Amino acid sequence: MKMPRKLNDALVIAKRRYYKTAERRRDLEEARVNAEAARLVYQLRSDAKLSQQELAKLVGTTQSVISRLEDDDYNGHSLTMLARIAAALGQRIVLTAKPSHEVA
Repeated sequence: MKMPRKLNDALVIAKRRYYKTAERRRDLEEARVNAEAARLVYQLRSDAKLSQQELAKLVGTTQSVISRLEDDDYNGHSLTMLARIAAALGQRIVLTAKPSHEVA
């Protein structure tokens, strides 16, 4: 008698089903990094209790740039701009690398 298939974590199942090709996995990783950068900008600004306009003035840019940086779908995040935002708020950017097989 055949044993029933063991259920896996939903993320593992989704990765197997939708991210079979290297290109799809790269797209997923790029989206993850963009979302993380957007959340970082939003969190820094929120913690400082600043509006987008106020943060833009501190950084020397416009409110629309800050708005775009806080958008998960924006692909133009730059380390230089993230560092400028962090520095304006008395913070610094710390980068880490993790093995690609780790989740989150």
